[in-house]
Amino acid sequence: MDADLARFLRDELGHAPEGDAAGPWTVRGPVWLWQGSDGAPAKGSWYFLTIDGETAQAIRAQAVNAAAWGSVYVEATIGGTTWRTSLFPSKQVGGWLLPLKAAVRKAEKLAEGQVIDAVLALT
Repeated sequence: MDADLARFLRDELGHAPEGDAAGPWTVRGPVWLWQGSDGAPAKGSWYFLTIDGETAQAIRAQAVNAAAWGSVYVEATIGGTTWRTSLFPSKQVGGWLLPLKAAVRKAEKLAEGQVIDAVLALT
């Protein structure tokens, strides 16, 4: 990690993230289904993987090309499926949400609650 970046992250975050701050990053977590304010999933609701902790901080530090709503472009890989998408910022989790489109869920046989690994690289 660049010494100036490490110093900045220590000053801003209280520590510098471990590992390769420039990515790619491997994240693990459960697949979850977005639910509306009534607590029920709407027809066509999206599935997500949450990216939080040090990985979220490293992505935030490296993301220089923010898109709409503060999202960042990434290339994501789950199993044998790789696609380009955006991570959406989430104040609730203090990190990012990776949307898992139907084609990816079908190809990789992903289900709600299943713990998965994803590899993310900024594009």
